[in-house]
Amino acid sequence: MPIFSPDRHAHVPSYVKLTKQPIAGGTYRPLANDEDSNACAPSALSGHHGSKLYTQKSAIHAISDNTSIFISGAGTLPCLPEMASSGSVSKAEIDNNEQIASSELQPHQPAEQPLNQVVSVCKRAAHTTAKTLSTAGHTAVKATKVTGHAIHTAATAVKNAWHTFINFKAVQLIIKFFRKAYGPWKKRMRFSYAFYAIVFTLLTSAEVIFLQWGMYSEPTYDKGDEVDQTTKILNSVAGQVTKFVSQMWLEQKSLFLVNFVGLGLIYLALIFVTNRFWIATLLFGTAITAFGVANSIKIQLRNEPIIPADFTFISGGDAGNIASFIPDNSQQFVENAVTVVIWIIAICLLLFLLDRRKCFIYCSWRKPFASAKNTVGTFSRALAAVVSVVILASYATNLGTGGSWSNMWAAKQGYTPTLFDAAEDARNNGPATTFLSLTKAPTMDKPEGYSKQKMQAISKKYSKLANSINKSRTQQLTDSTAIMILSETFADPTRLPDITFDEDPIPNIRNIMGTTTSGTMLSPGYGGGTANIEYQALTGLSLANFSDSMIVPYQQLVPTQSNPYSFNQIWTQKYGESGSEAVHPYYQSMYLRNTNYKKFGFSHLYSLDSATPVEHTEKIGESPYVSDSSTYQDVLDLIKNQKNPEFLQVVTMQNHMPYSNYYEAEDVLQSSVTDDTPDDEHSAINVFSTGLKYTDQATLDFLSQLNQINKPITVIFYGDHLPGIYLKEEQNPDDSFLLHETDYFIWSNDASPSANVKLDDSEAAFSSSNYFMSSAAEHMNAKISPYLALLTKLHEEIPAISRVISNRGGIGLGTATYLQSDGTVTDSTSMSKTQKQLLADYKLVQYDQTSGKNYLKESDFMSVD
Repeated sequence: MPIFSPDRHAHVPSYVKLTKQPIAGGTYRPLANDEDSNACAPSALSGHHGSKLYTQKSAIHAISDNTSIFISGAGTLPCLPEMASSGSVSKAEIDNNEQIASSELQPHQPAEQPLNQVVSVCKRAAHTTAKTLSTAGHTAVKATKVTGHAIHTAATAVKNAWHTFINFKAVQLIIKFFRKAYGPWKKRMRFSYAFYAIVFTLLTSAEVIFLQWGMYSEPTYDKGDEVDQTTKILNSVAGQVTKFVSQMWLEQKSLFLVNFVGLGLIYLALIFVTNRFWIATLLFGTAITAFGVANSIKIQLRNEPIIPADFTFISGGDAGNIASFIPDNSQQFVENAVTVVIWIIAICLLLFLLDRRKCFIYCSWRKPFASAKNTVGTFSRALAAVVSVVILASYATNLGTGGSWSNMWAAKQGYTPTLFDAAEDARNNGPATTFLSLTKAPTMDKPEGYSKQKMQAISKKYSKLANSINKSRTQQLTDSTAIMILSETFADPTRLPDITFDEDPIPNIRNIMGTTTSGTMLSPGYGGGTANIEYQALTGLSLANFSDSMIVPYQQLVPTQSNPYSFNQIWTQKYGESGSEAVHPYYQSMYLRNTNYKKFGFSHLYSLDSATPVEHTEKIGESPYVSDSSTYQDVLDLIKNQKNPEFLQVVTMQNHMPYSNYYEAEDVLQSSVTDDTPDDEHSAINVFSTGLKYTDQATLDFLSQLNQINKPITVIFYGDHLPGIYLKEEQNPDDSFLLHETDYFIWSNDASPSANVKLDDSEAAFSSSNYFMSSAAEHMNAKISPYLALLTKLHEEIPAISRVISNRGGIGLGTATYLQSDGTVTDSTSMSKTQKQLLADYKLVQYDQTSGKNYLKESDFMSVD
């Protein structure tokens, strides 16, 4: 074994003592740095035999000259190059050298030398890794100690500050007060379930009365009318609400009870789901009060109550936009309602704190089955929540379905639904009942004889009719650009009695109507319902054929359809995606137009918030709405950039309510009204009519610019409904029908073959929006599809169909109103055989498209050759 002299390495700080080894012969060979590495020279080791031997723990650094090594035995030992050159030797290297020497002395074991080298490398790697981990560990421990010290210092500072604070005399007084008050606080009573029942009954009753109060308005009387005080009291809002409640005893009609049960089920569901009586009371009181305020304002503006479909406005992000429609005279009402809601919230939170009973039904979610009491409580709490929701859902979804349990029970209490007129239904039956009865709206009753074979027969029947009509027609619809313009609330304001103007608000449009196809449109809406009239114009379907509970197809029907048909598809079938576009200078989610237009196949909807918004957004005066002239300019831009003829759907916004002082005083039209017309109504009529004057001029300019374009273009222009500002006329049955009449015209530019065409008044004097596309095809002398052939023939026999409530002609019209060519009303029972058959076929086609199997889709019923 090689032995190194310790005195030659005295400069190294630490050594390991080795046992003394005897020298049993051998030879000394000097070890020189400059000698060949394969031979070792003897070195003198005198005086070392009796000394104690040490070796260094880590690498030994020594000068190689005058170094000696003793090799036992007579054999020769090759020196390692690392030792010879550097003179640095570690214990591991010494051990390795011993193994190498041993292997040379034993020539029959040559394989051990590489193995020992691998072991040596592994030892060195392990040593390096251990050292690295040790260093990292020390660093982490040190960082932890520093962090802990910092936290401890901060905690001590906070603790000292807290002790300093609570030692203030004033703070000590507060602490002593709460310590004394804690005892009585712990002993505060749990409110009894009887008290809960009283609060439940009073609040639910108050909300029923509040909702019903919002359905009425104070009556007005002509100066010449002699009305006694008792009649005035009974007809007042308070009198009508009192009658609604008292009819339980006077007329045995418990409609108050029906509404109480409907709201009560909502209240109970909130209680059992939250398991907190006062939190549920807060939610119920706040929500129903807000609902009542919104319902009252909507009745005032549109003569329509809140329905479930209206909540799509909120889910679509239009809540803020709807709030902008609140008229100025309702601002105080809204502020008062907000005050009431704040009081409800404050009182409920206070009672929640004072009531020691937190859970309405005892339960423990932490230990639900720790005891029999916990088990029963947990089970009861979960069961009550589920059952209350199920009962509410069952009651609401069945209330509008004849023969169901909730409908039959409500009928026994005097419930008689008239959902075709939601406002009247809400006045008679209560807005809560009307709302709940519309939560599940069947689209349409199945017509008698509906089958695949029947629809195939109808397809063949009207294909023959289309072929017959097309023989005399020479044009194609798709050779022209068709622009369907829904002009917001456009209607001749001079049509209503007792209102006269110093100047004609619409002289230009009146002149246009005299020279082209035009007439009066029967509208299902008054004060609102834009989307319904638009739906009829785009699809050719009539609301009169739907069930009473299908009030807004844009919100209740179209979103659930996979491939609804609309007339713009005549152009998209020929030109693809570029065949139709839409412009609406407002927000795209209003009435879910962004969703519905995609389903109809429009390539783009240009709105204020669309991906590519409308470019022209100028307004008139202080009006918040984009002017008609700006909207027309956007349409002109589309026409100039189009690659092929298109179907363009346009919905304006300029004349949307409310009608505040938007325009300069000198520009506002002045009207004369009867002396008993309220000032607010008179002012609104003047502002509305002024807006029509601007529309009149903008429309004339628009048509003039279309005449400068060398492309065939046809415009279908119509007003959707009158604004809900004619309060006096609403109360007069003789005027109710007039409130559903608007104006329309179909016009073609000079580049169109149908320029200056005017259909005979016998065909055009009266119409409804579902007929506009078939009338436009007739005006353009264009070939039609079997579907348009049905509408053409139906229009000849029944000029107007609409869902209107009117007593005109002494007929109770129910859900559908039918006009003859002279404008007189007829009902289905007095129709001719041909009219009845056409109407039956129409209903079958509408049912197939909306509720049935869509058998007609398999045929060419919608295709134009």
